[in-house]
Amino acid sequence: MPCPEPTSQRGAPLPRPTASSSARLVGVGLLHPTSFANKKQHQHHQQHQQAPIAACKAVSRLSSNSLRVARERGDGGRRGRNLKEDSDAGSRARSSGCTDSNHNNADVLAELLSLDSEAGTDEVVKALRSDLPSWRENPKTATLVLSGLAKNRRSSIARQVLRLMSIGRVPVNFVHYNSVISAYSRSSLWQLALGLLGGMPERKASPTEISYNTAISACEKTSQWQLALSLLSSMPKMRLARDTISFSAATSACSKGRQWRLAVSFVSGMRAVRVIPNEISYSAAISACEKEGQWQQALSMLVGMPQMRATPDVVTCNAAISAFEKGGQWQLALSLLSSMHETSATPDTISCNAAISACEKQGQWQQALHTLSSMAEIRGVTANKISYSAAISACEKGGRWDVALLLLCGMPELRATPNEVSYNAAISAAGKGGQWQLALSLLNRMPEMGTTPNIISYNAAVTACEKGGQWQLALCLLMKMPELSTAPDAVTCNAAISACSKAGKWQLAVGLLHGMPAMSASPTEISYNTAISACEKAGQWQLALSLLSSMPEMTVASDEISFSAAVSACEKGGQWQLALGLLSSMPDMRLVPNEISYSAAISACGKEGQWQQALNLLVCMPLMSVTPNEISFNAAVSALEKGGQWQLALSLLGSMPDMRASPNEVTYNAAITASSSCFQWHASLSLLVEMIGVGIVPNDITVNSAIASCELQGGCWPWRRVLAEQRSPGEL
Repeated sequence: MPCPEPTSQRGAPLPRPTASSSARLVGVGLLHPTSFANKKQHQHHQQHQQAPIAACKAVSRLSSNSLRVARERGDGGRRGRNLKEDSDAGSRARSSGCTDSNHNNADVLAELLSLDSEAGTDEVVKALRSDLPSWRENPKTATLVLSGLAKNRRSSIARQVLRLMSIGRVPVNFVHYNSVISAYSRSSLWQLALGLLGGMPERKASPTEISYNTAISACEKTSQWQLALSLLSSMPKMRLARDTISFSAATSACSKGRQWRLAVSFVSGMRAVRVIPNEISYSAAISACEKEGQWQQALSMLVGMPQMRATPDVVTCNAAISAFEKGGQWQLALSLLSSMHETSATPDTISCNAAISACEKQGQWQQALHTLSSMAEIRGVTANKISYSAAISACEKGGRWDVALLLLCGMPELRATPNEVSYNAAISAAGKGGQWQLALSLLNRMPEMGTTPNIISYNAAVTACEKGGQWQLALCLLMKMPELSTAPDAVTCNAAISACSKAGKWQLAVGLLHGMPAMSASPTEISYNTAISACEKAGQWQLALSLLSSMPEMTVASDEISFSAAVSACEKGGQWQLALGLLSSMPDMRLVPNEISYSAAISACGKEGQWQQALNLLVCMPLMSVTPNEISFNAAVSALEKGGQWQLALSLLGSMPDMRASPNEVTYNAAITASSSCFQWHASLSLLVEMIGVGIVPNDITVNSAIASCELQGGCWPWRRVLAEQRSPGEL
């Protein structure tokens, strides 16, 4: 007969354990999965149900074989002997000293381990045919086999052995069940683990603390944190004591499920139920904080460990260093690394790599190099390719391409073979340092060193060409990538579009944008913004507006940069009305105009003599929580100059310090020109003196404006002669 399906105490089939309903389950100890997540698990479940029937048939075939052998020996009187009698004879033979029991179990385990992981029932029955009788007399001997199968993650065979034990009338207890649950746990088969746990009371094997702890661990391995918590909460109802292992496994499940608050609360609340957290508990909670960037919580947990008489080990410290790394706290990471020896926790390669990475993320390349060099002083710690790659990346962020190159070249001598991460960081460092030739050289060298360039390698190289103004090479690399089985992505195309934009090749920039879908690269906001900026620089305001309006059709959201570039394009095209229209439409798109948008619109109005509109925009900026900057004020002063409003220009210049904006050369030039145009030579000279007084050196435009003002007024001939003699900006 096949094993009955586990049911609840009321006899109803148990519900499947799902993540959404698990938090409400009260009797998790009786869970039994009735369906699985995918087809493979469903087939596994069918085998689970059909295995007892197949086992019965296999045992029957073995009995028939025994009768046939007896007939061949002329022993017809034993024709009716069944499998039990045959097994009893084998038991008597073993009890006479033919085979040692432990040695035999080791042989059985070895034979079972030699089977395929998906071995059929026939093969398992064959391996157990002579041992079930001895197990019936001493069920403890079966534990050795089941435990061995669990340690080797042979869950399928362990399940079949457990069922054959039931069929062969071997007394099955909680120890046997725990071994198979452990096998499921080690194989991450949480559904089967919970199913077996739920079926234990039905088979008169009461679950123990070990049963639940192992089932919680099975849930932990697969991030089923809701089920793990439900199992933990149901243990008191089953009159089972929760211990450190129970809480540590549940805390680890919360960590893997990215539930850092629950993980921290578990560790903090363990004392309330008279359970003392250990290093494993703390490590799991700190790891949960690390995953979610909660470095302050990680630090708090680490500092609180001594109060609970828990000593941080290397795993705990590594989790904390990694939390500091993700939180940008490189000083804390280095401090913990250097103090690990005080807690008897010796730093390992993971500790050092995390600390180097913490320095790398904050551009602390000197500290990263110091940590890298100190690894040789720690016993048993060797710098690997991860260590060097992080240090090279630190140099890249710190603008030290030369040091990055030295590290890369020195890796083979230190038995650390550079990989694509190492090369990518070095190529990026060369690009940021304006060394585009070096970047291309490193890219070409990668295949020679047994490393295949990936998409990041090509992106770094194309970006290096873009920063070096090599738009032709950037396009060449882009077109060559498909031949090398590397499809360009949005980053590649964006860098190439930017290279064309900087070179004034707006047609190529727009062409690349439109060609991205053909390269299986979806345009992004950056793609469109760069192309719109290319049109803006070339005065192609119609095309810029067309690109802006087409963004929704390509499911690309426009942002402040998109509109600012389009407003600037309208400014360069003399379309001040369109510029104002774009600016006023931004709130409808849930976009807040910034100082760039306003400055471009003010400049557009100023160029077309609309000084009132320009001044109105400047006044509205603070009302829209936008602080005018020097560019905004310069555009407004220039608009007033073109409108002949010299008093307003001077007033605006004087109000700049109150708005935390400092007048510069452009501001003074516009104000002096405005005064000169209105024959206000006193104001022009006053501004010139003020300009020199604040440390701004006048240029030819400023001096010429002041001279022109004096020439128009014959009464200031002494100043005119002084200015003429000191026309050079360097002497004035």
